[in-house]
Amino acid sequence: MVNVHDFIKDIPRNISNTFENSTSEDSGISEDKKIFEDKNKNITNSFDLNGNEDGILKKDSSKNLIIFLAALTSFITAFSTSAIAVALPAIASQFSINAILQNWLATSFLLSIAIFSVPFGKLAGKYGLKKFFILGILIFFVGSVGASISFSAYHLIFFRVIQGIAAAMLNIASLAMITEALPPKERGKGIGITISSVYIGLTLAPVLGGILTKNLGWPSIFYLTLPLLIIPLAILIFKVKNEWVTGKKDPFDFIGTFVYSIGILLFMYGFTILNQLTGVFLTILGLILLAGFAFWELRQKFPVFHVEFFKNLKFSSSTLAALISYLATFIVTYILNYHLQYIRHMDPQTTGLILIVTPALMALIAPFSGKLSDKIEPQKLASLGMVFVTVAIFILIFLDKSMPLYVIVVSMVLQGIGYGIFSSPNTNSIMGSVPRKFASLASATVSTVRVIGQTMSLGMLTVIFAVIMGSVPIIPRYFSLLILSSQIACVFSTVLCFIAVIASLVGMKSGKRMIS
Repeated sequence: MVNVHDFIKDIPRNISNTFENSTSEDSGISEDKKIFEDKNKNITNSFDLNGNEDGILKKDSSKNLIIFLAALTSFITAFSTSAIAVALPAIASQFSINAILQNWLATSFLLSIAIFSVPFGKLAGKYGLKKFFILGILIFFVGSVGASISFSAYHLIFFRVIQGIAAAMLNIASLAMITEALPPKERGKGIGITISSVYIGLTLAPVLGGILTKNLGWPSIFYLTLPLLIIPLAILIFKVKNEWVTGKKDPFDFIGTFVYSIGILLFMYGFTILNQLTGVFLTILGLILLAGFAFWELRQKFPVFHVEFFKNLKFSSSTLAALISYLATFIVTYILNYHLQYIRHMDPQTTGLILIVTPALMALIAPFSGKLSDKIEPQKLASLGMVFVTVAIFILIFLDKSMPLYVIVVSMVLQGIGYGIFSSPNTNSIMGSVPRKFASLASATVSTVRVIGQTMSLGMLTVIFAVIMGSVPIIPRYFSLLILSSQIACVFSTVLCFIAVIASLVGMKSGKRMIS
């Protein structure tokens, strides 16, 4: 007997069914709609095993379960991204490494996410978001165990790469599942809660990381994530009966994936050594390969990434704003961490308690701004938020050993408020400007621009350290150079934040909104 669900799953459906016009006057929709109709007529619609053809869950309990899964795994990946920051001086002392190699302990994690996010966005939709979720959790578990028992900086970097690969899978599956499973009017709320959990992870990372490093040693940071990974794994296996698949029969673009992976690797690595001639060469070569990747994808019937998305002004401007915002702000935590521990001689635990200010405010504000972005133009909120962030980082241009601690805290408060207002609406704008069918690819875009921005941010700091300080340990003799490096980095970040404000304002002029 033929299974009805399998029969429905295999029926080709016209991609135009996934479009919803935001207004009757939006003349841009028809053009974008035609692009996707021409190139994606044979892509299978998303479905779930309970018979909901469009994959949208009806029960509140099921929706809440998906939001919880996305929130918990987002917390874990965010915690793993930032918890290591306060442990860097301790790791550097144990392994006798310089400031540049210290930065690579964080950069390696982000770089692997950047490399794998785009192809994983395609594979997640092809093989199922739930399966991808489970595999990501298992790989992250292995990476965490390996990192905790590393006996050199290079072994630790290797397992940070493994963690990064898994984090790319979790980031994509969680956000895509939110978009696939929730109705359009509830997605902003779900995205807001998920992003809030990211900031909760960032909030607790310096606090718990500092306490654990001081009392139990830096490996305990990685031990902490192990029991947390068991919870979502059990829920996915025993409680989530649904599966979301898009484009199951689509061929995978191996050539495009290879070109992208090599291009982004060369570009990101080259950027971190941009002060050297080799770095300039690798960065340029990486950009050439990425341009070739874009050209190749435009010619493919089943691309690994739909470059046409960038023809939508709302999508492209929101993506650019996200990229620049992460590039500008990610290093602030590292700058303040170095300042508090080295210049002000605070221990990791005290440093972590101070660094909690910014992400705590982000966590409080993000759900409200996400929900609000379901009702008003998201990019209005995003641009307003970046204004606050610009002022916050401008204050840190004058950071030195004489700056009062309360001024630093004021800057952190402004940044927390601003980024809390910015992030959820900006993400909602990206996810809401493409057809729901391409949720996993849009999610991959969000994940990719985030980690590219973060990696470039650390790369910018690494280059500034290399130019100003050179390959020297951070000791009192070189503290004046550390202060100068931090001030220069904040100058660049302030300018970038201002550009992000403009990018958000540009996107407001577009009425295009393609989500269904």
